[in-house]
Amino acid sequence: MSILRRTALAFAFASVAFVLPQGVSAETLAGAMAKAYENNPDLNAARAALRAIDENVTIAKAGYRPRISAVSEYEVTGTKLDKRPVFGNRKTKQLTSSHGITVTQQIFDGFQTLNRVKAAELNVLASREQLRANEISILLAAVESYANIARDQQVVAIRKQNLAFLREQLNAANARLDVGEGTRTDVSLAEAELAAAKALLTAAVSQLKQSEAAYVQIVGVAPSGIKQPPAAKKAMPSSLDAAVAMGYQENPTILSAMRSADAAGYNVRVAEGTMLPGVSLQGDLYKSVNNDAGPADNLTGALSARVVVPLYQGGAEYGQIRQAKEQLGQRQILVDSARLEVQRTIVSAHAQYEASVAAIGAIRQQIDAANMALNGVVEERNVGQRTTLDVLNAQQNVLDAKESLVSAQRDAVVASYSVIAAMGALTVRSQGLEVTEYRAERHYEKVKDKWFGLRTVDSN
Repeated sequence: MSILRRTALAFAFASVAFVLPQGVSAETLAGAMAKAYENNPDLNAARAALRAIDENVTIAKAGYRPRISAVSEYEVTGTKLDKRPVFGNRKTKQLTSSHGITVTQQIFDGFQTLNRVKAAELNVLASREQLRANEISILLAAVESYANIARDQQVVAIRKQNLAFLREQLNAANARLDVGEGTRTDVSLAEAELAAAKALLTAAVSQLKQSEAAYVQIVGVAPSGIKQPPAAKKAMPSSLDAAVAMGYQENPTILSAMRSADAAGYNVRVAEGTMLPGVSLQGDLYKSVNNDAGPADNLTGALSARVVVPLYQGGAEYGQIRQAKEQLGQRQILVDSARLEVQRTIVSAHAQYEASVAAIGAIRQQIDAANMALNGVVEERNVGQRTTLDVLNAQQNVLDAKESLVSAQRDAVVASYSVIAAMGALTVRSQGLEVTEYRAERHYEKVKDKWFGLRTVDSN
């Protein structure tokens, strides 16, 4: 069998092995995203943090509600009388106890409670957007880890093909040396290239293992049957301008910054409320018992109103108002910063996507040309017109082009989903993921008006 024919058969076998399916339980990109959405611990921690923030609304509403306390007091008094014999020694003790209940209701506090509740509600909305940003980030990380494994698997396969080809070249060089048609230099070149290819394959396998470990961290399960995914289609914008416009409206980072700025506005009103009068009512009901008074008990009740007009509190109130106003200004600036960041991210991701798509077409042409050149150089080497070094260089060109192709394919996938993520559209609904969507408002509705209870509320 000729060297050329053996080389062609080796390439054909490696290509077939490369495209064979990797198992019936192959994981799709959508499946990986769904599992990450459900299993990722960082995302579950962010959901728990949001549930804790929901309770701030209940805490703020406590200012509307009465404060009730029970009080019990016990007092023992003793008297030591004259010790003279004519009177004798006499000691007396008196036990007095009182039990009562106090109810205090704030009637007016300068609208502080009202504004605290509104600020807490807006902070809940801002935190929901932050959670949505975390969800988008995790889904994008799942896409990236999936695409990385697909790329690294193909790089390993390509380098295995290269290793098989170089072994054929080494065998051919030794065969030509045995019949006096080649030189020892050709054999040494083939051996050196084969050793380098083994090192490259080892590095590729190591990179694949690292990508698989990252996948497990993000998705929560080991990868199985990963295949090269296509670029995103669902929710892809028609143009860059459309992507930027939608990003301004839907990106959770922008929406969270806007809600936080609105909450800061109410915090200014809370600070200003400390300078307004306060009105409260207090009711007291007490029962007093005296052990020396026999069975008779005293039952007393009182109802009082209290009006407090703050005049000067050491200047702290003015500092708090100025501080709240500065914080409001900061939050408003952060809204503009978020818009600029979203615009930059969308433009960058869209440019990367277009560049990767263009590169894929160009590299495919490069691979076709490099393969034709390699075949020609091998034929010319067989008739003595080329050297082994020429064949190795031509093979390296093919190897580089194939690896560039899988890298460009990976970049196109990640960039396309990055555009959708920056728009705020990479969600369970937009991608049709088969997973139950987490509804943050369910927990909020259950706790926002709770008056008492120690057990956490099921948010399902």
